[in-house]
Amino acid sequence: MPDMVETRHESAAILARLDRLPATRHIWMLVALLSLGGLFEFYDLFMTGYVIPGLVKAGMLTGIGVGIFTGPALFVAATFAGLFIGTFVFGFVADTYGRRAIFTFSMLWYCVATLVMAFQDSGGWLCVWRMIAGIGIGVELVTIDTYISELVPKHVRGRAFAVNQTIQFAVVPIVAFLAYMLVPIAPLGTDGWRWVVVIGSIGALFVWVLRRGVPESPRWLIQQGRLAEAEIITAAIEAGVRGDLAGAALPPPSAHAAAAVEAKGSFAEIWAVPYRTRTIMLMMFQFFQTFGFYGFAAWVPTLIAKQVGINLGASLLYSFIIAIANPFGPLLAISFADKFELKWQLVVAACCVGVFGVLFSFQSTMILLILFGVLITLSNNVLSVSFHGYQTELFPTRVRARAVGFTYSFSRISTVFASFIIGFFLQTEGTKGVFGLIAFSMLMVVLSIAILGPRTRNRQLEQISQ
Repeated sequence: MPDMVETRHESAAILARLDRLPATRHIWMLVALLSLGGLFEFYDLFMTGYVIPGLVKAGMLTGIGVGIFTGPALFVAATFAGLFIGTFVFGFVADTYGRRAIFTFSMLWYCVATLVMAFQDSGGWLCVWRMIAGIGIGVELVTIDTYISELVPKHVRGRAFAVNQTIQFAVVPIVAFLAYMLVPIAPLGTDGWRWVVVIGSIGALFVWVLRRGVPESPRWLIQQGRLAEAEIITAAIEAGVRGDLAGAALPPPSAHAAAAVEAKGSFAEIWAVPYRTRTIMLMMFQFFQTFGFYGFAAWVPTLIAKQVGINLGASLLYSFIIAIANPFGPLLAISFADKFELKWQLVVAACCVGVFGVLFSFQSTMILLILFGVLITLSNNVLSVSFHGYQTELFPTRVRARAVGFTYSFSRISTVFASFIIGFFLQTEGTKGVFGLIAFSMLMVVLSIAILGPRTRNRQLEQISQ
């Protein structure tokens, strides 16, 4: 018993030292390195909607289908089927093998799979490799979120996720611009969509550079009973922060909740009190939020073309203009991310997505379409910043990746069906039908978070999970 008490005391002391650190250049560098890994992941994820017109033009999606999913809907569904497998089936691996190892492995996985996809000549194999790449992306999404929440001090978690999303979303206008420039043509006799896909796979070249720059999570090491390693890494982080302060003393640690040293969590644990309510809340939230987020982002070129009846090149150009707004939503969130409860940030952002979406569907002039497209994009990005931070705060370290992966998987599986449902609504009801569906989905998001969501602002992760 004395040994266990001493171990808990040591782990609490390490966590207190981490949470008292000021947000210096060293802390932001850790966030930036993790975010750069996510930047390639976002490129890969968001290129889905932008290469579809090129795939259709090349005949790659003609004559293929699985059940109700055919053509473009099958390609999008394959992407999110892979994401579902990655989050639902393999979400736990970062809890088992560590944040650092899985961060590296999953990045290599989806970069290589994406490269192979670029050289496929049949629509069937194209979708197979798209699904395989999606598995790696799904694992990476879960790992980066848990990694950031565990490394940064509690008073900057909101801003850390805002910076993370700013860096990641900065790639969206890049992939939109590359699609606009390359998809309609065939440089060197090779279809433009292949060039867009190949460019996205270069993230594999940066894997080892990023890996050397980020340490393992001390919180994960503590859960594994590896306190000596957690102490070494914490001391190294402190040294980096102290160097930024030009020799000034670090703030004294405050009292901190002790972390139980339990290396293995279980799936059953996320259904125990108090996690059951949080699990159900996030399942509802994740299922419905994708209709607003990916329902617009993945279909924006098609929605614009449908709304005003323009050609491939023009719709990609206007989509690129809207895509430029992507980094500005998270950038805006930096100013308020740690000042208000994340649950209310989620509620406000979801309301904005629903309202601006309905207004978008009533526009017929390009200027107003772009305006409301930008407002939807900004609102979606604030929503993304808030939920990526919020979902990682609600569970203990030993099951954090497992719980986030499981609940996040509901957004992946809903997007598989959303691809078909949105395509059906677009064909039968037009853009008004699509955005009516999105508005209803945002209402479900608001109700789930407002009623069931707990407070988390400026609280220790270990306090939130007790």
